[in-house]
Amino acid sequence: MKRYSAVVFDWDGTVMDSTHSIVQSIQFACADLALPVPSAQEAAWVIGLSLESALYRCVPTLSAELLPSFLARYRHHFLARDPHIKLFDGVADLLVGLRDRQVSLGVATGKNRVGLNRVLAATSLTDHFHVTRCADESISKPDPAMLNEIMAFLGLEPAQVLMVGDTSHDIHMATAAGVDSMAVTYGAHDTPTLIEAQPTIMVSSVAEMQDWLMARV
Repeated sequence: MKRYSAVVFDWDGTVMDSTHSIVQSIQFACADLALPVPSAQEAAWVIGLSLESALYRCVPTLSAELLPSFLARYRHHFLARDPHIKLFDGVADLLVGLRDRQVSLGVATGKNRVGLNRVLAATSLTDHFHVTRCADESISKPDPAMLNEIMAFLGLEPAQVLMVGDTSHDIHMATAAGVDSMAVTYGAHDTPTLIEAQPTIMVSSVAEMQDWLMARV
C-alpha cells in the first residue's frame, strides 16, 4: 500500500464549510452593482480559483473598470459572514492525528494571503501547517505551481504527496504536478464533475477521509 509523507489541503469547501458564504457573496455583489446574478452552481464552480480570474467566468459582463468595486462588495458580504463560518466536523482532530504521525501538512488555496492568515488565526490552526501557498503569491489552480512550491519547500517528490480538495481545479492541479489526489464530495463541485477530473480516490465525509488517510501515512 502506498504511503504519503505529506498531505496538502485546499481550504474553502474542503477544510472549512464556506461554499455557501462564497456563493452568496458573489451573488450579492452582482446584485449591488446591477450585474446579472449567476446561479449557485455557476458561482460555486469558480471556488478554488483566484477570485479575480474566476469572476470573468461566472460574471462575464464584469468589466475591468468595475472589478475593484465588485471585489470591495464581495469582501463586504463575505467578511460579514466570516465569523460564522466553521470548520467541517472532524477536520481539527484529523489534522492533529496527521501531525502526531509526523505527516507534513500544507495548504494550497485560492484565498489570498491576508484571508488565509486571518482564518488560520481565527481557527487556531496556524501552527498545524508546515507550509501554505495562496493564489496571490503563486499561480492560480489548476496550474501546478503551488504544489510544486510546496514540494520544493518540504523536499519531497510527487509520489510522497497527496492533494485533498473539493473541486476539479484541485484535482487537475494535482495531476499536473504528478501528485495523487483525493476529491471530497461535500464541497463546491458535484460528484459527476469530480469523477470527470479523475481523482485517485473520492470520499464523501471527513470521517471517510480520516479512515483512508490513516491507513496510508
